[in-house]
Amino acid sequence: MKTLIIKYLNETISEAERLQLTEWLQIPKNQKTFKEFVKINHRLNKISESVDSEVAYKKLMANNSEEKEKTPVRKLIPNWLKYAAVFVGVAIIGYGIYFNSPNEGTVTAAPQITLQLEDGSIRTVDENNETVIVNAAGNRISQQKRDELIYDNTNVAQTLQYNTLTVPYGKTFKLKLSDGSRVVLNAGSELKYPVNFIKDENRSVFLNGEAYFEVAKDDAHPFIVNTEDMDVEVLGTHFNVTSYTDDQKTFTVLVEGKVAAHDKLDANDTKTLNPNEKAFFENGKLQVEKVNVTKYIAWVQGELIFVDDSFKVIANKLERKFNVKIENNYAELAEINITATFTNETIEEVLSTFQSYKDFDYVLKDGTVIISRPKK
Repeated sequence: MKTLIIKYLNETISEAERLQLTEWLQIPKNQKTFKEFVKINHRLNKISESVDSEVAYKKLMANNSEEKEKTPVRKLIPNWLKYAAVFVGVAIIGYGIYFNSPNEGTVTAAPQITLQLEDGSIRTVDENNETVIVNAAGNRISQQKRDELIYDNTNVAQTLQYNTLTVPYGKTFKLKLSDGSRVVLNAGSELKYPVNFIKDENRSVFLNGEAYFEVAKDDAHPFIVNTEDMDVEVLGTHFNVTSYTDDQKTFTVLVEGKVAAHDKLDANDTKTLNPNEKAFFENGKLQVEKVNVTKYIAWVQGELIFVDDSFKVIANKLERKFNVKIENNYAELAEINITATFTNETIEEVLSTFQSYKDFDYVLKDGTVIISRPKK
């Protein structure tokens, strides 16, 4: 029936299909579902009509100074969401390495963000502080303004010196590179980057995890995001890169600009993407298809969006978002696909929503969610 609703909203429905939809709408609960679809379609149309790349970026990067109004625990998102472009970005999911694991304590006791300097020393980063970061010799490296590290181009080193920013589960953090490019690093992620880019060399950074980038335009010096399976090369655009081992997927999604995705194992396997296209591996080769990027970069605004996603993939995202470990002892639950979106909900509220898809029992203790078959 979702297909008929999509056709109705796109004004491509046939007369026979319209009659079938009308008959289905005679049932009250179906009318409620239909209204929810229409509301979401209207909302997406409004966003799409007003989207502007600069405004979209500022909205994604801005601090959320006021707590968002609590939204209903569950919002249905129809499959046709993949046809609605809303935000600016590129998403890449690949095989990487976790540099953090969920805290075995409580949900709120997240580990600290850390910054490793070129000399090997490690600084703990408190998101509430404003300070200057210096190395062991007392030289200024960067400036911290609460949840953002800011680098400038005053460093005159002739060789590349790298810093490594590590963000644990349950947190995100922002970064401004010396060339003016901006980054938001997601939970469970690590980014290695130069303190200052060197003249006449490409701008290369190394990611394990997930990050949203706005790259400063520089035609002479391409910006390259290196992951284990795929490298993404751009001159100037907004994009999102994900490289989580547990997701066991590698793909790139572009919304604005143009990027080239390179298979690191095959120098001849390169795909150039246009907006709203996804490059992914299938049978060992890069393929391209049309997609919507909304769910891939919703995390930048603190949201979780799932569209026909398996519970296994969802569990990985919940672990990173809420700094918990999920043990699923109910095999049948892993087989279901879920469509929902969340903003300010707690882990308990999210799990309660999932119980409406398939009943299950769970216990949350010491930062671990243990899921089991429901008791009869």
